[in-house]
Amino acid sequence: MRENGLRGRVVRVTRRQPGLKVFCRGVANRLRELGKPTEINQQWAGDLTYLKVAGQWRYLAVVIDLYSRKVLGWSLGKQRPHELPARALELALSKRCPAPGLVFHSDGGIEYRSFAYQGLLADYGITSSMNRPGKCTDNAIVESFFHTFKAEFYRGSTFASTAELRRGIFGYINHFYNRKRIHSGIGYLSPEQFEQCLA
Repeated sequence: MRENGLRGRVVRVTRRQPGLKVFCRGVANRLRELGKPTEINQQWAGDLTYLKVAGQWRYLAVVIDLYSRKVLGWSLGKQRPHELPARALELALSKRCPAPGLVFHSDGGIEYRSFAYQGLLADYGITSSMNRPGKCTDNAIVESFFHTFKAEFYRGSTFASTAELRRGIFGYINHFYNRKRIHSGIGYLSPEQFEQCLA
């Protein structure tokens, strides 16, 4: 590298925030014990991702049913406190009435580990589950959704405002992804087609 005038790209080290353990707690990965879901509303999962609009970051949180791959709720915002994924969860709950025993899986982000978010899950009788440290594949279906979402909708597009991005996300999720986009894991059907087959 030195002979060719190349320099390594240095990534800034992320340091733990002091007092972090006071505001959040760890949760075991319960999906590993349960195995794959056998019907809707047994296992949901959520996560959030970063999107840029006019040079500024926006955050998208989603909730997905792990059985049908359907996006049940989503929320877009300028900041990523626990209220953002909480809005996505509450939208999902407004569409479904899951029976007691629903498991909600997420990564170990502070938004999901916070006492406020964990309290929200407890209020609805939902059992919390989280990735093992350093194992992003524990939440593979949501990670796969974000990869697909960015490849098919976000990358290569420009958005003049948050409102324009929000309209685009609404159309992609509600009119394309849930209704038309097929998945090999559910028999090459869309999430809504797969759920209709169960009815």
